[in-house]
Amino acid sequence: MTDQSEVLLPDGVRLHVESTGPVDAEVTAILLHGWTLDARSWHRQLTAVREAVGTSVRLVAYDARGHGRSSCMPLRTATLAQLGDDLAAVVDEVAPTGRVVLVGHSMGGMTIMEYAHRHPEHFATRVAGLVFVSTTAEGHTHTAYGLTPRIARLIRLAETTGAGVLARCGSWRPPRALLRALRPSIRWLLFGDHCDPTDIRLVTSAVARASLRSIGGFRASFGAQHRLETLAELADLPAAALVGDRDRLTPPPCAESIAAALPATDLTVCPGAGHMLMMERPDEVNAALLAVLGQVRGRPLPPGRVAPAAGA
Repeated sequence: MTDQSEVLLPDGVRLHVESTGPVDAEVTAILLHGWTLDARSWHRQLTAVREAVGTSVRLVAYDARGHGRSSCMPLRTATLAQLGDDLAAVVDEVAPTGRVVLVGHSMGGMTIMEYAHRHPEHFATRVAGLVFVSTTAEGHTHTAYGLTPRIARLIRLAETTGAGVLARCGSWRPPRALLRALRPSIRWLLFGDHCDPTDIRLVTSAVARASLRSIGGFRASFGAQHRLETLAELADLPAAALVGDRDRLTPPPCAESIAAALPATDLTVCPGAGHMLMMERPDEVNAALLAVLGQVRGRPLPPGRVAPAAGA
């Protein structure tokens, strides 16, 4: 049974959280969705992992600020830095004890890196494993949308300009009729060779729930983030990185650089897949997550990593 709750952040933003498993589980896996999406994007992973491990692992997925059923936020907080702070608060609230495995798709992966950068002691105390899905530690360095560099620069300029306009639109949501009309473009941008119609409908539904402020506001910090040095400090952690070779937003070089920074990372490149790997290649993502969970559950905590007592 899935429990629904809220995490109230210091600035008054409320995050919608869904969880299964005991609060005092030995290991908690927290899944972070991508930009303009919501926790529903992980539904195939939540089902498969729950069936595989039962209640021995607590599973948590939440909607980032300005996304899904979480509340909107002031424009100044539409940054990856703030998302990293939010994740630290979520860890304390939903996983007060035990080890934590963080699983991030796209913006979610960048959020994990920002948490590690901004809260290194907190991160070192709690986090025992990482799974990066279709994400990057180098901003838009490798993002070319599968096009020529000149056209990619023009698209990025148009995207950045449009994002600035959307960011000033507040808590309004994208019109569903417009999103339905844009489905072919969304499908081209986010998916690879094949796309299940139910997946494109879910993605469109998620975008319709995201505030225009969040759609536009977060864009600037995505392009500017560079966290390879932060990742290099986490080399002792079990980790996995997955990417599709048709990914137009975070192409294979993004995952390859993450794997280079984290030498123990199990790197998986999925032929024919795009940016939405947890939908397009659920078996591969599930296997990677279960493998990291298995490593975390089977190894002792290294020096400096302590599972806090309840109430700590």
